[in-house]
Amino acid sequence: MTIEQQIINAALAAVKELYGQEVAEKMVQLQKTKKEFEGNLTLVVFPFLKISRKKPDETAREIGEYIKQNCEAIADFNAVGGFLNLVIDKKAWLALLNEMNQNEKFGEKPVTEASPLVMIEYSSPNTNKPLHLGHVRNNLLGWSLAQIMEANGNRVVKTNIVNDRGIHICKSMLAWQKFGNGETPETSGKKGDHLIGDYYVAFDKHYRAEVAELKAKYVAEGMDEEQAEKKAKEESPLIKEAHEMLVKWEQNDPEVRALWKKMNDWVYAGFDETYKALGVGFDKIYYESNTYLVGKKKVEEGLAKGLFFRKDDNSVWADLTDEGLDQKLLLRSDGTSVYMTQDIGTAEMRFNDFPIDKMIYVVGNEQNYHFQVLSILLDRLGFKWGKELVHFSYGMVELPNGKMKSREGTVVDADDLIAAMVADAKQTSEELGKFKDMSEEERNEIARIVGLGALKYFILKVDARKNMLFNPEESIDFNGNTGPFIQYTYARIRSILRKAQAEGINIPATLADTMPLNEKEIELIQKLNEFGAAVEQAGKDYSPSGIANYCYELTKAFNQFYHDYSILGADTEEEKVVRLVLAQNVGKTLKNGMALLGIEVPERM
Repeated sequence: MTIEQQIINAALAAVKELYGQEVAEKMVQLQKTKKEFEGNLTLVVFPFLKISRKKPDETAREIGEYIKQNCEAIADFNAVGGFLNLVIDKKAWLALLNEMNQNEKFGEKPVTEASPLVMIEYSSPNTNKPLHLGHVRNNLLGWSLAQIMEANGNRVVKTNIVNDRGIHICKSMLAWQKFGNGETPETSGKKGDHLIGDYYVAFDKHYRAEVAELKAKYVAEGMDEEQAEKKAKEESPLIKEAHEMLVKWEQNDPEVRALWKKMNDWVYAGFDETYKALGVGFDKIYYESNTYLVGKKKVEEGLAKGLFFRKDDNSVWADLTDEGLDQKLLLRSDGTSVYMTQDIGTAEMRFNDFPIDKMIYVVGNEQNYHFQVLSILLDRLGFKWGKELVHFSYGMVELPNGKMKSREGTVVDADDLIAAMVADAKQTSEELGKFKDMSEEERNEIARIVGLGALKYFILKVDARKNMLFNPEESIDFNGNTGPFIQYTYARIRSILRKAQAEGINIPATLADTMPLNEKEIELIQKLNEFGAAVEQAGKDYSPSGIANYCYELTKAFNQFYHDYSILGADTEEEKVVRLVLAQNVGKTLKNGMALLGIEVPERM
């Protein structure tokens, strides 16, 4: 039983014994004792004053006396007004440290077959271009959220929905047909997603040229500028051909479908490389080319049940005015689907595949309204998790101007960013002399771990709801609130433990309750004990930043301790052993905490 639970039980018993009344456990409020007072945990007694009918300090003293007499974990107490500051016995701290030491996943909840099933959707790329910086934030948030939900005792299914159909992919296909000369990823030496992205850009370039030429012609014929531009965009031979290709795709034209499959396969191979480099993955991938038809069928069912209505032009709508919203288009007048229809179809397929208890969509905040509507529609259609679906809404991420411009000059390419971060990590590590006595292979591996750790931590430490500026230079810093600072501290701990092993020091699984413990060591045990609460809160708030913040605070606390006290040079063997057990558990907790962010930690740096 945790120290907190022992105190809660004793407090409940105290109120019943002293004042003759049973109270709910939620009335017991425990918090960390403020630094200016003696104690480790503080019990807030104000909720009990109506029952005790006594002054706050008198109530606190009475409850304090009872807890001291009846709870072995408490050595002493002091009352300050309505706050009961409790001093926890050293034996209780040592027992807690032993419990941590024997549990590789201390602070995390086990997953069982009976655990709730949480599905998390993230990434959601288009197949006409490579992943960019916005996708990087999305993937890192989605992966981290999956680890956090699992650490909170949930079964988790990680999913991706790929936007693999529509006019955008037809543009790339048509450009490749016209200008590609049979180019492939193999002949070009390019990743498949980059190759297709280049043809999407090529289409846009030729399309703009056509529009400019037609517009000039129409203006010369006497048409005003606005009308001329509108007509030029509609009459461009390229855009007409792209639309014709889309119609053929919809009609299952074998030639168009074969080209579509070939080019999409190139893209998927490219995406897989990027996902692997980022250290993310999925349990199940859905494709909009499959889900949109299911969505249309589901909307037609809803129409038959009177959940939706059809307008005179044959389009199908949902009336959401009773929810304080407007009317939402579900099927166009020509019967084609919209994004909402596709999301309904994807939900249907997922619900048939998995017994989902909770659904979390990791999608940017520009889609807030979309998910507000989707939640209502799924609830109407009978999905049990519809009303409670979670839109994990996040803000934009940008780089300082001029930093790492992509090959298109408009968005930052994910592969370019990853490569630059690893290169910067290698250069910085070499300049700081962190690569002494290492092989080239080991240097490259540590540069990869540190570069990606810097990228991931810098992005995940920020509240996801906020827009953010990603600064590569700030992120690769071995001091301050950065990934490399935490990684370096972990590597330092591993180095200490290796030296201890080389000296033949045995680190026991269980410490005797007579072992010495100073105040700084107690503070470190208390900070380690907060990991479970940090994991639980991050799960409730859907907040990877809470885990990042905890890892940083623990790192700072350990470094302060390490600055003040020698571990291997401790005065006595007993002190040395206690500090080694402490260091071992700080290292383990940092490794587990960073893993929840998808960040690796190196054994040496």
